[in-house]
Amino acid sequence: MRRLSKSKLIAWRQCPKRLWLELNSPKLRDDSGAESAFRIGNEVGEIARRVYDPDGTGALVDVAALGYEEAFRRTDELLGEGAGPVFEAGLRSTAALAFADVMLPLPADGTTAWRMLEVKSSTSVKAYHREDLAIQAYLAVETGVDLNSCGIAHINSSFVYPGDGDYRGLLHEEDLTEECLSLACEVEGWITGAQATAARPDEPEIAMGPQCSDPFDCPFAGHCSRNLPRSEYPLSSLPRLNADRREAIEALGITDLREVPERFLTDHQNLVREVTIAGETRFDRDGAAAALTGHGFPAWFLDFETLAMPVPIWKGTRPYEQIPFQFSLHRVGEDGSMGHDYFLDLVEEDPSRPLAEKLLAKIGPEGPVFVYSASFERSVIRQLSARFPDLAGPLLAIADRFVDLHPVATAHFYAPSQHGSWSLKAVLPAACPGLSYDDLEGVADGKMAADAYREAITPATARNRHAEIRSELLEYCRLDTLAMVRLWEKFRGW
Repeated sequence: MRRLSKSKLIAWRQCPKRLWLELNSPKLRDDSGAESAFRIGNEVGEIARRVYDPDGTGALVDVAALGYEEAFRRTDELLGEGAGPVFEAGLRSTAALAFADVMLPLPADGTTAWRMLEVKSSTSVKAYHREDLAIQAYLAVETGVDLNSCGIAHINSSFVYPGDGDYRGLLHEEDLTEECLSLACEVEGWITGAQATAARPDEPEIAMGPQCSDPFDCPFAGHCSRNLPRSEYPLSSLPRLNADRREAIEALGITDLREVPERFLTDHQNLVREVTIAGETRFDRDGAAAALTGHGFPAWFLDFETLAMPVPIWKGTRPYEQIPFQFSLHRVGEDGSMGHDYFLDLVEEDPSRPLAEKLLAKIGPEGPVFVYSASFERSVIRQLSARFPDLAGPLLAIADRFVDLHPVATAHFYAPSQHGSWSLKAVLPAACPGLSYDDLEGVADGKMAADAYREAITPATARNRHAEIRSELLEYCRLDTLAMVRLWEKFRGW
């Protein structure tokens, strides 16, 4: 019998087929996005060690350096001594193993009991966190640990970083001792079930369903869906199709949106269906032009790129606050002349105030400011205004001039190639052939931009890579505002 790690048990809880594939066909995994999640976990774990061991008296059990057997031996030694906090403590039974993020000693009457904490980068406790902790509590008891209590330490979203490496208050604890210990029998059942799946000689036959994305997107979804019938226009291309309605449609054996009876769909969904059946773009030129009538010149086009970190690194910022690090600004005059400006500073300091000051210096006091999905840009402006009260007036004045192109596109333009999406990336190639995000190299979406920025401001990043990132970020953000210019021109009838 092989010992199954906690992550393998959680995989089994999501879907037994996933566990079997994890063990037998790991090369079939799609690990896109895993690197970013791993980095975030490491960041939060490192801060937790600083928070729970301010004096540096604790010990880290580094399984990568020690190897499994030595890591478990060292854990037993440290828990026996009870001298200080233990991080990544190895816990195992005959059938399962796990590594506890934080073990805090609670000396009493010459013995040492322990408080166990799992550290999570989310801002609340999720259902699967409880199962995660229950497995570790079970293994701690099986190992012989005197477990006094256990809980989840998650990010406190109201924390404001005071600077100087002081992260006290970043983590909020929720005690789940009673709940987790009461699940011991269930955990035994999970381990037994997972071991039975692991012992199977063949892949379990389990149809795809809600478990493929709950509580995580399964990295084997591509493998499991390889033999399913492919529709050119699947039901997923219907905007805002709720789960119950989709289930009712699928019960009729329908997988292509063109075959869905009208009675099942909203007016907006029926528009998508009709345009897709016709195979031709529907463009209400007069309606789009009317929606943009009355806005004067010069016309400004603004887009921000932002970074949201679970562990804030700049004084005065909060966990997951959207910190703007880049903007692109196009200007079109009444005579059709066009100019472009931007902000991007790849240094370690907080870019927020320099960005706000340059925006105010470059954007004129008159003319509409076009954005795409105004709620995001408006939230960035509001956060900047809250952080820098002396700039609040002129910043909020910019937000008051916002004109959102997204609802104009949604109401007046649709092409089958959009597949139910009115994102800028979906609308642009349909409305303006020859201009597409597919031509970008490197950074091609907001998440990639944020990850690239984090990499660029890391001191260890090589100079040539730093220059490469800068070029990719500038090109990507510039395309965002150029795309808005071209859509605005098309919608106006230019």
